[in-house]
Amino acid sequence: MCGVFGVHGHPEAAHITYLGLYALQHRGQESAGIVSSNGREQLVYRGMGLVADIFSEPILTKLPGRHAIGHVRYSTAGGSTLRNAQPFCATTDGGPVAIAHNGNLVNAVAIRRELEGRGAIFSSTSDSEVIVHLLARSREGSLEDRLIDALSRVKGAFSLLLLTDDALIAARDPWGFRPLVLGRLDGGFVVASETCALDLIGATYERDLEPGEVIVIRRGRLRTLRPFARAPRQTFCIFEHIYFARPDSNLQQQNVYAFRKELGRVLAREHPVEADMVVPVLDSGTAAALGYAEESGIPYETALIRNHYVRRTFIEPSQSIRHFGVKVKHNAVRGILEGKRVVLVEDSIVRGTTLLKLVTMVRQAGARSVHVRVSSPPTIGPCHYGIDTPSRDELIASTLSVEEIRREIGADTLGYLSLEGLRTTSALLKQGFCDACFSDEYPVPAGDDESPPQLSLFHDVEPDGSEGGSLRRGGRS
Repeated sequence: MCGVFGVHGHPEAAHITYLGLYALQHRGQESAGIVSSNGREQLVYRGMGLVADIFSEPILTKLPGRHAIGHVRYSTAGGSTLRNAQPFCATTDGGPVAIAHNGNLVNAVAIRRELEGRGAIFSSTSDSEVIVHLLARSREGSLEDRLIDALSRVKGAFSLLLLTDDALIAARDPWGFRPLVLGRLDGGFVVASETCALDLIGATYERDLEPGEVIVIRRGRLRTLRPFARAPRQTFCIFEHIYFARPDSNLQQQNVYAFRKELGRVLAREHPVEADMVVPVLDSGTAAALGYAEESGIPYETALIRNHYVRRTFIEPSQSIRHFGVKVKHNAVRGILEGKRVVLVEDSIVRGTTLLKLVTMVRQAGARSVHVRVSSPPTIGPCHYGIDTPSRDELIASTLSVEEIRREIGADTLGYLSLEGLRTTSALLKQGFCDACFSDEYPVPAGDDESPPQLSLFHDVEPDGSEGGSLRRGGRS
C-alpha cells in the first residue's frame, strides 16, 4: 500500500506535494520521494523514513518548478530499500518521466522475465518498475499513448501518476481497486490518493477518477481518456474503508469514519453481549467501537492507551520483557478495567498474535471478562492488489475456526462481522467492491507466485554510512 500526490500549475509545487505526502503518511512509512519539473528538467529527492524526516526546507528549495509528484511507500512487492523508493525516473526520447504507483501488478514477475530476456536491466525489485520499462519500449507517439500502451500490458491494481516536463498524467485501473481523487488549488490541479490530502492544503475536491480513466493535464487544461476495456464490475478495495484510509477521508464519496461506525452498529446487532464497557483497539478500532457502544447502549471507554511516538524500529532491552513490542505501543488503564466485563473492538485479526497480547494485557489489568468483537469478517486470503497481508498459511482464520481462534487469543467470546453484514452496509453494495480477503473471490487471478530477485549487493548510503536520501537531476535527452 502506498500514497501518491501530484500538483500541476502551482508556483510552490514541491512544498504543496510535501504537505500532501504528510497527510498521506499513514499509507506508507518506509520511504518517500518528490520529483519536480520546471519545464526544462526534472529534479528528484528520495529517502528512507518519514516525510518530515526526509524533507527539509533546504531540500525543498532545490526542487523548483510548477509541477511535481510525490510518493510514500509501504512495501508490498520488493524490499524496503532506497532503490525501491519512488517516484521512479527515466529518460526517454520524449524527455524525462517520473512515475508514482499505488497498487500491485499480479503479472509483474512474468513481464519482468520477458523484459530481462530482451536485455532490460532493472535497478529495483519493485513491480512498479515494470511500467517504466514498458513505457520506455513502447513505440507509440505521445507519452500519454505510451503510458496507455504500457498499462494495457499489466494486470492488477494501479492508481498512478506520471510527470513529464510539462504534463501531469493520472490513471486508474479498470477495476478501480485503489482510490484516486482530483482537486483544484489556486488555479492549478491536484491529484491524490485520499481527500484528507486535499483538506490539508486547502484544495477543492472535484471528483474521484473513474475506474479505467486516464486524465492528462497540460498547460492548465484537463483532458479525459477512457482507453481500457471496462471491467465487469468495480472492485474498490473494502479494506481501504475498514482499516487503511484515514477516517477523515471520503472514499467513493462516502466518509470513512461514518462507514466504520456503521460497521460497529451492525456488529453489535449480530454479536450482542452483556458487558460494562466497550474498549477500542486504537486507532483503527475507534469508530467501530463507538458504533458498537451506541447501538448496544454499553458505555465507551478508552481503556487502552496508545503511544503515538512509536517508530518503525526501536532498541529492545537486552533483558527480555514479556510482550515488549505490544507494551511499547499500548498500555491498559488498570483503574478503569479492574473488575469489569470488557468488549474489546478491533478492525481485523490477521495472525492473532497482537490480539492475544492485548487480551492478556486487559486481563492482567484486572478485567473480569474480555469479549472480542471484530468489525470485519475473518481474513482467510491474502491481498494481491496492494495491501501487505501475509501468505494464506499465516492467516489465523484460514486454518482455525472462530471457536479455535477464540481459544488461541484467550477471549471469553469472539464475534466477527458477517460477510453479509459487511456487504449490505451503507451504499457500498451499489458501487461494487473487492472483499477477496474475506470471501476468497478474486476478481483478477494472481498469476505470479514468485517474488522478483533481491538486489542484495547494492545500497544507497549517505557519507556517514547510514541509508539516506539522494538528489538527482534529469533533463531532456
